[in-house]
Amino acid sequence: MTAPVDGGDRLRAALLDDATLVRAVASGRRKGTQPRWRRIEARYVDLKSGRHLQVTSYDATQAHTANHPVGAGSADAVDALLAEGFATWHLDAAEETHQVRVTKRGEVLMHTARRAEPVAVERDHDREKQRLLPPDDPIFRALGLAGADGRIKPSRMAKYRQVEEFLRLLDATVAEARAGGHLRRPTAQDPLRIVDLGCGNAYLTFAAQRFLGTVRGLPVEVTGVDVKQQSRDHNTEVAQRLGLDSRFVVGTIADAVLERDPEVVLALHACDTATDEALARAVEWQAPVVLAAPCCHHDIAAQLRRTPTPAPYGELTRHGILRERLADTLTDAVRASLLRQQGYRVDVVQFVESQHTPRNTMLRAVRTGAVPDGVREEYDALVGDWSLRPRLATLLESVDS
Repeated sequence: MTAPVDGGDRLRAALLDDATLVRAVASGRRKGTQPRWRRIEARYVDLKSGRHLQVTSYDATQAHTANHPVGAGSADAVDALLAEGFATWHLDAAEETHQVRVTKRGEVLMHTARRAEPVAVERDHDREKQRLLPPDDPIFRALGLAGADGRIKPSRMAKYRQVEEFLRLLDATVAEARAGGHLRRPTAQDPLRIVDLGCGNAYLTFAAQRFLGTVRGLPVEVTGVDVKQQSRDHNTEVAQRLGLDSRFVVGTIADAVLERDPEVVLALHACDTATDEALARAVEWQAPVVLAAPCCHHDIAAQLRRTPTPAPYGELTRHGILRERLADTLTDAVRASLLRQQGYRVDVVQFVESQHTPRNTMLRAVRTGAVPDGVREEYDALVGDWSLRPRLATLLESVDS
């Protein structure tokens, strides 16, 4: 791998290289900027009218796709994307991969690695490769999402879409952390260590291992933690059937003992304060990457019912449904703030579509070590005004002591 260099021109040239670019992903934001999109993906496609740069832009609720003809159209589109203020880029090319970090001053630092073997560049507009894991991947049959014909069962399509969106977020976050130098490059001797806290039937655990290991070519070591022996037995049997080197242990999130501290912590739909326990363990381990999709938020909701509402916000808690939604927002806002105080860069994004579940947010956190100015003062004012005692704050006091 090359040493990082100022790569603004190289980044632009790589994005405009329609002969070798396989896929580009941009995410995150530089300090002082606010991109219109939370993530974009770009690739070249061959349409009846010729080759185009296809850009898919994701906001909080949906994807927007636009095609730009190669030449002036693609150049203008790339220049517009570079001006958005994204903090990280990951580019897959036929013979190379590029990890790019843009500093707060706008300096472009680009790491380039040669592939062991070149990959084919496909330009089919209607291809299935938009899916990060194809429906006929053996993992989906083993998990019961697909039938023997390799097609996703209609009744499990929502779960499949959840897996796909999770993988997109995981892919972008790992790429961002690696590009920023916050996550090392794993080796076969020292693979990337991932733990899924409260893994249940391990749909996303297996998907993460399969995608990062097979599609991205990263050596990974996965551990799943759940309180049920039944989950451990089931998941171990599935892993053996798939030939995956996964380890599953029985235990609570708070008491789980791992052989080595993990580098990527997953906590997906852990109920109520179990999410706080997972975030506290991630801070304890100083995990570079954390992805947490909370479930219910009973703790803060109960506190809002017991304490007076500060003026002039009485209407926000007068009605039960509004108080519940406010509790959801406050819970994840204070979690994000507490993680920022621990040196994490945090984004709160949509995980799955709201028609599937109202609990559709995810906290994406990358440990940079930097603590923003004023974040503690803002947090103290927020919890003080609402008389809150967040569970995560209590847990972090034990970690810090």
